[in-house]
Amino acid sequence: MLREKIVLASKSPRRAEILTAVGWEFEAVAANIDETRMGSEDAVSYVKRLAQTKAETVAQRMPTQGPVLGADTVVVIDREIMGQPRDDDDAGRMLRRLSGKWHEVVTGIALVRAAQVSVDHETTRVRFAELSAAEIDWYVSTGEPRDKAGAYAIQGRGGLFIEEIEGDYFNIVGLPVRLLYELMSGNVSNL
Repeated sequence: MLREKIVLASKSPRRAEILTAVGWEFEAVAANIDETRMGSEDAVSYVKRLAQTKAETVAQRMPTQGPVLGADTVVVIDREIMGQPRDDDDAGRMLRRLSGKWHEVVTGIALVRAAQVSVDHETTRVRFAELSAAEIDWYVSTGEPRDKAGAYAIQGRGGLFIEEIEGDYFNIVGLPVRLLYELMSGNVSNL
């Protein structure tokens, strides 16, 4: 089994929990980059660029460390890209938009190893149940949606509202571990 220690270019507790759950040794270092979307950048291009920028930024600060992993996740519905909500009102807006519909969760991951960069992405489809105004108000009041792409956490209380998924569950949480394993194993081509 591949067990090379990685540097996670993120302070995301969810990504750290996933790596810990699958037994991957890592060190977390915040990248602190500008995450502004460029012009008409689509979701895949956007998350791949951010993932690569995060990984390269941390790799430059820590050149003697092992492979550096960057990741970024967004939710997409009807071509609208949803990152983390600005505030509780924005979280409510996002949840009303997702209610009763399918959407996609797109995560870009980048791995910098010995000046070589591998970048890829994973897309998972998710179907939300129809939510009442009271359910949305309750969920927003829990505070859980505040720092989550699309304003929900499938691994938390938000899981109450998920009717169906197609694809990688871990991708929805924020890190597609199978894709990471393939990148670490060299089974995905450099882009």
